[in-house]
Amino acid sequence: PAYYLIAMSEASSNLARYDGIRYGFRADGGKLDWSREFSLTRKLGFGPEVKRRIILGTYALSAGYFDRFFLKAVKAATLLRRKLLEAFKSYSLLLAPTMPLPAFKLGEKIGDPLSLYLCDVDTVPVNLAGVPAISIPCGFHEGLPLGGQLIGPPRSESLLLRAAHLYEQAEPSNFRRAPLG
Repeated sequence: PAYYLIAMSEASSNLARYDGIRYGFRADGGKLDWSREFSLTRKLGFGPEVKRRIILGTYALSAGYFDRFFLKAVKAATLLRRKLLEAFKSYSLLLAPTMPLPAFKLGEKIGDPLSLYLCDVDTVPVNLAGVPAISIPCGFHEGLPLGGQLIGPPRSESLLLRAAHLYEQAEPSNFRRAPLG
């Protein structure tokens, strides 16, 4: 929950500038008064998921809820970062799956947003902690790709790229493309 709360709060804050006046898509090219232009731009310029994130993020940042939700999420992120940094005292890199289940067919879960959010559960901690990672293919299951991720300490991008390249050299069969269809 911490990651989604922070991500939605950042989305609402960052997307607030896209008013159709100074930045971004402009619904009616300036022919309407500011209030109607702003409303129409938001209505037409953002899809349902973006609108959902803006609304939830604005709620989390609003008076009375900032301490209750957002601040707790930031504290959880800080704790997670400390735990990962502690692990990097013993290990140069960590290997983890990118998803808790094998890949699914394109469009298979489109009607189930919660299921799609749960697919992020293995990559969310990396983003929340603010450490670098690289996704690597790890074979196939029933013709669909399996993914892993190498996770490194802060500023280890060069090490991650070298490790991923060595893995690619050692396991070239994992880098073939999954069949389409």
